[in-house]
Amino acid sequence: MLPPRPAVELQRRGEIRVEKFLEAATVVFNEKGYQAARLSDIVKLAGGSMATLYRAFGDKVGLVHALMERSINNFGQSLDELMLSPLPPEQALEQAAYRMVEEILTPSRIACHRVVISEGMRLPELRNWFQAHGVDPMEAMLNAYFQRETAAGRLHVEDPDRSAHLFYMMVIGGLVLRSVSGRISPADLPLAKQQARQAVRLFLAGALPRT
Repeated sequence: MLPPRPAVELQRRGEIRVEKFLEAATVVFNEKGYQAARLSDIVKLAGGSMATLYRAFGDKVGLVHALMERSINNFGQSLDELMLSPLPPEQALEQAAYRMVEEILTPSRIACHRVVISEGMRLPELRNWFQAHGVDPMEAMLNAYFQRETAAGRLHVEDPDRSAHLFYMMVIGGLVLRSVSGRISPADLPLAKQQARQAVRLFLAGALPRT
């Protein structure tokens, strides 16, 4: 089980320093990868001291944990907004997909995915924590949305749980792999949004000809 990050009370100046550490860690992890990244590299880029970094995060795993927490919170907002959207499903799901794609292509999220994919076998606790807190709750929320909209007659989803997983993977599964491998970057956001829109429409309409 992944140990909790240190509970620290930081003054405003310390909070700013923590953000600088996270920003620097994103750059270093994306440039060098998790294994080659050194905490001294991060401190040098962010400023501050090694003592402050250790006090805030504990170690390198704690630093990645903090990056994951922030990215998960940002990603979750897209589905929170979906649950509150008054729009019909075809519009609400498209907007949610856009916001999901925007977060997936942030440098911090790319760094998180690179660590999970490259270090998942060596750090299973971190990998499993990310799945339990970053993927499973998102699919559960989609499941709830599909159940609600089906009950209201605005969708017809026979298996909301399975459909939630399929929607999640159609919209961002391939995007995650392409961003981690460097085949797509934040600069390609317009293309990624176009592909997300196509994925939503295919999910809703299927591929069979209309009768």
